Order: sequence, then structure tokens, then C-alpha cells
Amino acid sequence: MSVATFIASVWAAALLAGLKKALVLAQPGVVNTQYEGVIANQGDTVKINFIGNISVFDVARNEDIPDPEQLSTALTNLVIDKAEGFNFQVDDVDKVQANGDLIQTAMGEAAYALRDKADQSVAVLHAEAHADNLIGSDAAPVSPTADTAYEYLVDAGTKLDEKNVPTEGRWAAVPPWFYGLLLKDKRFVAAGTSRTDEVLRNGEVGEAAGFRILRSNNVIHTAGTKYKLLAGHPQAITYADQIVSVESYRMEKRYADAVKGLHVYGRKVIRPQALVTVTANRA
Repeated sequence: MSVATFIASVWAAALLAGLKKALVLAQPGVVNTQYEGVIANQGDTVKINFIGNISVFDVARNEDIPDPEQLSTALTNLVIDKAEGFNFQVDDVDKVQANGDLIQTAMGEAAYALRDKADQSVAVLHAEAHADNLIGSDAAPVSPTADTAYEYLVDAGTKLDEKNVPTEGRWAAVPPWFYGLLLKDKRFVAAGTSRTDEVLRNGEVGEAAGFRILRSNNVIHTAGTKYKLLAGHPQAITYADQIVSVESYRMEKRYADAVKGLHVYGRKVIRPQALVTVTANRA
């Protein structure tokens, strides 16, 4: 592929599609992405309206129902404050000698690199879980074992139950070593369904204690300790992103094509009661 045949809008769409397929913590179903498509660049602000509780009343035969209540709303802003880019070159000699389209392959690698940045950005939101939804702490982290790892997921589910968080759609993001502990627990193995043998969503490795289990190396930790395992519901975090620029150009001083791109996004905890953080050390 030469620069002349490069169509920026097509490649931007392909890059965003590749990114969506790679995301784990920032994928739809883990975060709320309903506000995507309304951003154009870094610094944009998405206004999000929350509707308060609606009253329910008893209905009696032959009696008037109450007048309609006025909805209470609250406004919060999602700021598109993160911007990350890439810029790579493909030498003409490499294009001739290699099989396949090097630029297309490189764009796939760019999508995975952007994925890591976006997922890490969501993972740091562990600090914004509701104060009642914390299991363990930096001062006293829990130490899961093959016998207790599943129990901590149960405890996380109980935290969400107590906050009236819907059960449908719950997820938990854990590091590989925690997933390894779950594999040693017959309760986790027995929880597998027919979906176990199917192609699951990004990073998904099974189900346990009412959660979709997502395995990720982007779970925040400190020097191999104090891992911040996350569990929650898609209503907890809102995320919106856009590939705002993909440009190709011919390098002036080299016989090479180059491609650069810009990815912008924002993420925010909007319902902290729907997010649980488990601070754990690897036993």
C-alpha cells in the first residue's frame, strides 16, 4: 500500500474497530459507552444527566392517582482529557521484502498499544470506589489462596448487593495469578457453562460468583503487591473515545512511508456504589 492509496477515514475506522476488539477494562459491557460519538477532540466535555428515583404508589379502585411528579436530575461532566498518539515508518525496502501489508499489520499493533494505555487509565479508577466497597487496604491487604480467592469474589458481590446494584452484567478484573487460584477451586471450574467453550469477550476467562471474570495484566499494583482487583457493573464507569486523526505522509529524508494517529478519550466513575476494590497481595 502506498501513501497515495491511504484513505484516512477508512483507516481511522479500522483502527478504532481494532481497538474495541482489544480493550478489556474499557470495553463495552464493563464500562458505559453510550456517550461515544459525541466527541471530536481532546478537551471536549460530554454532559451527562442523571435522573433521580421515581416514586411508586398504591393504586385503589375508583380513586384518582397522584399528580405526576417532577423528575429530579443531576448533571455531571465527562471531560475528554486523555490523548495518546503513535507515529511509525515503513521503509520501502522492508515493504518489498516482507510478505503482506506491513502498514496494516503495524496499525493492528498500534491498536493493541493504545488498548494498554486506555485499560490502564480505567484501572486507576479503583481509588474512586465507594468507601463501603473496599476489601483490604494498602495497610492491610488480603492474601488470597486457592481456598479463599473465590470467597473474595463472593464478598465483592455482597458489597454490590447491599448497594442495590443490578446482578445482570457484573464483572471482575483480576490479574493472572488470581485467575490461577480460581482455576484450583472446583467452585469456579464447576461454574463453567456452554459459553466456556465459545469465543468469549475481550479478556474474559469464565464466570464466578455472579461475575464475568476478566484477566488483565493492567490491574494496578505496587512492586508485585497491593493489587487493586476491580469488580463492578457497567453503570459504575462512563467511557468515551474517538480516533480523531490518522494521517499518512512520505518522509522527506528517507525512502519510507509513515503513519501517525491520535486517540482521545475520557473516563469517569459516575456511580461509585457500583464499583468494588479488593486490595490483595500475591500469597
